[in-house]
Amino acid sequence: MDQVKAKKHLGQHFLKDESIAKAIADTLNLEGYDNLLEIGPGMGVLTKYLLEKDTTVYVIEIDTESVAYLEANYPKLHGKIISKDFLKYNINEVFDGKPFAIIGNFPYNISSQIVFRALELRHQIPEFAGMFQKEVAERICEKKGSKTYGILSVLVQAFYDAEYLFTVSEQVFNPPPKVKSGVLRLRRKENFSLPCSEKLFFTVVKTAFGQRRKTLRNSLKTLNLSDNLREDTIFDLRPEQLSVEQFIGLTQKIEADGI
Repeated sequence: MDQVKAKKHLGQHFLKDESIAKAIADTLNLEGYDNLLEIGPGMGVLTKYLLEKDTTVYVIEIDTESVAYLEANYPKLHGKIISKDFLKYNINEVFDGKPFAIIGNFPYNISSQIVFRALELRHQIPEFAGMFQKEVAERICEKKGSKTYGILSVLVQAFYDAEYLFTVSEQVFNPPPKVKSGVLRLRRKENFSLPCSEKLFFTVVKTAFGQRRKTLRNSLKTLNLSDNLREDTIFDLRPEQLSVEQFIGLTQKIEADGI
């Protein structure tokens, strides 16, 4: 089978370095869950190492040729291959509310969407690891004060401890992408419930970074804040100057203001 042709339309680059595949598989600590979901396994270069772990491995793969290959070559996956789109599928048809971890060599063109979908399922996902385009992985793990610190950084780090693990060269893929890749690990915080409205928190973060060059006083105008609250000195700052904790505190202030 021509792996490149099979996945070209999915934005997938096939990892051909076995040592890197094993290193990615080894990023998981396998604590707090019995099930593991690999997104976009392709021909199973990462899958083979996951199947050695003391956990139940499921894979979700949208490409029918890859599904056929996995079924033929990985008997341990019998009954555990989900031929669906992770972004659209109700994964609890499989996990029924039980915790599970996510791992994968994620297609670059939907990697951020995968993270946002995982955040929606954060109550079930204690751990998340995998490979992204390097700049996306760095953005997720970035701290305040950086130009790349943004929506993904704040929303992910509100619920997870994010760690950038290592960089991967373009040359270990077929076909080689035009950019380097980065592997990260997210481990959910012990207390991941926010002391504010989580829905409002998401709104505040997304609205603030929607006009990131402006101060919060200007970028959050659409939230119809009271004049009294808008005088708070925090509104003199731009969004990249706020830590995750400050965004939580800001949301609390807005919530108390009657939003």
